[in-house]
Amino acid sequence: MILLSHRWLRVPLQIGLLCAIWLLADMVVRLLHLPLPANVTGMLALLMLIVCGWVRVEWLRDGASWLLAEMLLFFVPAVVAVVNYQSLLLQQGWRIALVLIISTALVLGVTAWVVDRLYCFEIWLARRSRRHV
Repeated sequence: MILLSHRWLRVPLQIGLLCAIWLLADMVVRLLHLPLPANVTGMLALLMLIVCGWVRVEWLRDGASWLLAEMLLFFVPAVVAVVNYQSLLLQQGWRIALVLIISTALVLGVTAWVVDRLYCFEIWLARRSRRHV
């Protein structure tokens, strides 16, 4: 494990492990004709591996942190697409912006509601467990 103590080696290995999980998920999606994209299937598989204890979060933390830090790099193709379809954006841009604003507000609202419900549920469970002790 001395080799993995060097961050410059650990990060590429962790990114490679994340890519291997994605490639495996992509193969599963193609073979089983699943209606889910490979990235969602890979995330679900990784979650299952972590919950079952077969993969520890520490094994992937530095690589995932690097990917998150460099996320803008992965959105460069989207920016290029915006430049290529400038006429479409000039004509339909307000509709696209409206959909983005409404969908963002809905996601934030539903997330807040779910967090609130779970928080209330945890309080209820804590009170219930105190009464029964």
